Amino acid sequence: MSAAFDAAVPAPRTYREVLTAMSGLMLGMLLAAMDQTIVATALPTIVGELNGLQELSWVVTAYFLASSVVMPLYGKLGDLYGRKPLFLIAIVIFLIGSVAAGLSQSMAQLIAFRALQGVGGGGLMVGAQATIADIVTPRERGRYQGYMGAVFGLASVAGPLIGGYLTDSVSWRWIFYINLPIGAVALAVVSKVLKVPRREGERRIDFLGAVLLGAALTCIVLLTTWGGTTVAWDSPTIYGLGAAGAVLLVGFVFAERAATVPIIPLRLFRLPAFDISAAVTFIVGFTMFGGITFLPLFLQIVSGASATNSGLLLLPMMAGLIVAAVVSGQIISRTGHYKWSPIVGSLVVGTAFYLLSTMGVDTDRLTSGVYMVILGLGVGLTMQVMVVIAQNAAAIPDVGTATSTVTVARLVGGSLGVSIFGSIFTSRLTDQLAQHLPAAAASHLPSTDSITPALISRLPAALRQGFELAFSNALTGMFVYAIPAIALAFVLVLTLREVPLRGSEDKERTTAEAGRGGEHGRHVRTGGGRNGRRSREDGAVP
Repeated sequence: MSAAFDAAVPAPRTYREVLTAMSGLMLGMLLAAMDQTIVATALPTIVGELNGLQELSWVVTAYFLASSVVMPLYGKLGDLYGRKPLFLIAIVIFLIGSVAAGLSQSMAQLIAFRALQGVGGGGLMVGAQATIADIVTPRERGRYQGYMGAVFGLASVAGPLIGGYLTDSVSWRWIFYINLPIGAVALAVVSKVLKVPRREGERRIDFLGAVLLGAALTCIVLLTTWGGTTVAWDSPTIYGLGAAGAVLLVGFVFAERAATVPIIPLRLFRLPAFDISAAVTFIVGFTMFGGITFLPLFLQIVSGASATNSGLLLLPMMAGLIVAAVVSGQIISRTGHYKWSPIVGSLVVGTAFYLLSTMGVDTDRLTSGVYMVILGLGVGLTMQVMVVIAQNAAAIPDVGTATSTVTVARLVGGSLGVSIFGSIFTSRLTDQLAQHLPAAAASHLPSTDSITPALISRLPAALRQGFELAFSNALTGMFVYAIPAIALAFVLVLTLREVPLRGSEDKERTTAEAGRGGEHGRHVRTGGGRNGRRSREDGAVP
């Protein structure tokens, strides 16, 4: 029997065995995803206590940047050495960073330890999704990736709510300490019950490629994070980061072509299904994070919701995302077909952004809630299935790398979306204020950089109404700009060539094929030979 084929289609496990292992993986994903947002509502208190207003953005950026940079490395190391030890290491690093962040006595310490958290968090996100490929068949991955998408959606809303509650009731330091019991359970479950195949083959690490890719991602993430917010898009800083990122990416491509075991094999980019998955994931991240970031502003400034209530009002969107991710995953696992999900999802997301663009000062919360449910349904149908498609397209030795690349695409897309949506909103707000308020009113208005619901509530009635109208038009009109991006995602998905996902029923056939020739098995494991190439070109698991 070929070990390569045995790894290609994981050995059957009971539903209980899979769920037990998945519980540890989902706790890891919960930790990593929640800490992307949990500091948001605590930042005013943190910077006040540590006297670090100027460094405020770095508390978020440090975590995001470190996660993005290490994801490709975790993906490749998992492919080479096995994902279980890497996942356990990531949990330990994350928990050490959490304790240290909670004990921080200065902003410099907090930023450094948030980066350490990010080093662990990047491994958790990649490891949780890639390990699914080790414990269930491609046919079953849709179901469990749907569960993972549900956890990600839940964490996106739970983070700010938990962060605000702990900051108000205990201390901001507990937003980091709360990770310890969750992480301890994840560590115990994964170490005890998770059994994954051992990796074979050459284990040389591409250090040059890792350094070049890490530096390039640093430039790209900083460009997308700072552009239009910290510095202007046409500033020398942005031009410099863009030029450096481009040069580093070119150097990375040359390094990968020469590497014996590249950190991201360039052969992945010759797979249309993988390219489409990465591109669509980038677009979904771009629109999803851009929309989620600014919806609370509408709810607070225009609808008059409190900061806590604005977070609660996002729950309909997360409910839609969770339901769609779980249900679509179940359908994909039962039928083996997946193309329908991102097609329908992209149409629903486009419809949702159109509906959001029609909101105004008279829109009630029920209506806005329905629109957010629709957005959540669309994202849930689209986001997580792209990971399944990317894993299905990649050869077995490249599954972790493919997973990390798609995840990085989503994070970079989200960062760029927030920056670009923010720039569009600021530009539109300036124009709308000029249209709806007399020039003499400018001296009575707060700066657009320091708008708060409390300040607006203290304005004279006429100015307040004009400001709310201008703000509403600027914000909701911004959502129209997401529609062309979603239309591009829809077109890309239409071009996707679907290959039905392999299920456990293929195990016997696969094993029999492996027994007929060791040479065929060797080709599939290494990606060599005619049959190995054909499998990857078709987008099927070899």
